[in-house]
Order: sequence, then structure tokens, then C-alpha cells
Amino acid sequence: MSAFTKDADWLDWHPSPSNPTFVVPAGAVDAHCHVFGPGDTFPFAAQRKYTPCDASKQQLWALRDHLGFSRNVLVQATCHGADNRALVDALQASEGLARGVATVTEKVTDAELDVLHNAGVRGVRFNFVKRLVDALPFNSLKRIASRIKELDWHIVIYFEGQELPELYDFFTGLPTTVVVDHMGRPDVSKPIHGPEFDLFLKLLRENENFWSKVSCPERLSIEGPSKHYLDVVPFARTVVEQFSERVLWGTDWPHPNMKTHMPDDGKLVDMIPLIAPTTELQHKLLIENPMSLYWPELAK
Repeated sequence: MSAFTKDADWLDWHPSPSNPTFVVPAGAVDAHCHVFGPGDTFPFAAQRKYTPCDASKQQLWALRDHLGFSRNVLVQATCHGADNRALVDALQASEGLARGVATVTEKVTDAELDVLHNAGVRGVRFNFVKRLVDALPFNSLKRIASRIKELDWHIVIYFEGQELPELYDFFTGLPTTVVVDHMGRPDVSKPIHGPEFDLFLKLLRENENFWSKVSCPERLSIEGPSKHYLDVVPFARTVVEQFSERVLWGTDWPHPNMKTHMPDDGKLVDMIPLIAPTTELQHKLLIENPMSLYWPELAK
């Protein structure tokens, strides 16, 4: 039982996701998911913008096995701030089957970075979604980026599509591999060939150190689950087909801050062949790319 009371409008993760009809290839990686708490063991941050339900590592491993995946990449949730203890605990319990993306401040010590690295952290996340975090100081982020470059880590950036013009120059100045969460959250009600998504494609096309997660159709869709989030498919498929060497996929379990509905993770897996229609693309999306980024020592 968590020591915290979840937000009144919080939607808990799906208790019994369906069995996906798409069989993921052996060795597939869920490259974007989270753990929350449990709050009585790993308290949520005082400055958090939301209070979630508990979502433990054991529950995540159970989902991994149910969906047929082999590995996970855990991304530090904003509700935990820069306290990465829940993340580290899950990584250490994973027996090498999970890697992590942490949140750090400029005050992080070299010793603390070493602890994170030894636990399996391979990146840091910069969150620019204004409803989730306070404004981030660019100069501080640049200093963090320079330090993690020495560890051969990458940076994960989370932002919304309309914010890309004002962030573009900062992003392209980052000195590491950069992974964009959820295609930069495009507005899928706008034309796929419109200026907003074109700018995102330009970002990937002109900067070969940029990767993209083609995840979270449940967040991006206007049509919703009744139409299987199909309005997101053209956007994700475009990214997969144009940048097949630099795309990742993840469930986003336990789907924080969903307000309209809670997605069925089995149905999300069934979208994979719609956005990566060939066996070759599926293998790159689910195995080759995440393994090269997070387990390079094992990548073939």
C-alpha cells in the first residue's frame, strides 16, 4: 500500500491486457516504460505535478512476459523527480534484462553517476512538457550533457510538437545521441505533410545523432481506441520507414496521466505491424536498434 493518495482523476493501468495477436520476435525490447514507487518504499517527489498509483517492477516484469518481450528500458518518471532510487532498484533486480534513463540535476556527483551507470543507466531525460515540469535552464542542461557524454550516455527529450521551433537550435546543439519521446507529440489532426511534422522530420533527416520513439498512439490519437488509434499510423509509419536505423518502440506502461481512457497493452502491441509492416523493419524497431543503444556489448 502506497503512503501516497493518487490523484482523484488518476486512471490505473489495465489490470488484464489482452493477448496480442502479433507475436513479437524473440529478444524484443520494450524501450519506454516506467515504475512508480511503491510510494511507501520510494517516495514521490515533493515538487511533482501528479501523484500516481503504484506500479512496481514485479508488475512490469509480468507485463513484459505476458506481451512476449524479453527486455525493458525504464525511463525515470517525473513524479520521482531526480530521485532515481526506484529506477535503480528495478534495474538491479532485472538481472541484466533492463536498462535505464535517469533524471539528474547539475549537482549530481561523479560518484552518483557511477552508481547509476553500474546499475544500468545509459541516458538522462530532459522534459520540456510545461504541464509536467517547471522550465528547464538551458545552460544547466548543456553542462549536464557535457558530463554524460563522457559516459557515452544519450539524452532523451520530451516535448510537444508546437514547441519544437523554439527548442530546435538547443536540441541540435546537444553533443550526444538524442532520442525523442513519442515523435515529439505531433498534432495528428494536422496534415502529415504540414509545417509542424515536416520540421520534426527535418530534425531527424539533418541530424543523424537523433532517434525517435514511435510510441504512445493512445496519447496522440484524436479518434481514440474505438478506431484503434489509426490516425497515428501514417505519422509513425513515415518515421519508421524513413529512419529505420534510428527508431524505438515502447508501451509507456503504466501510461501516466491518461485522462480519457486506459489503453490495452495487448492492443498497442498489435499496432506494431501497422507502423513497421515488414519483418526487417520489425526486427530493427524491436531488437537491433534498442540493443545497439542500450546493450551494445550484446548487439550483433
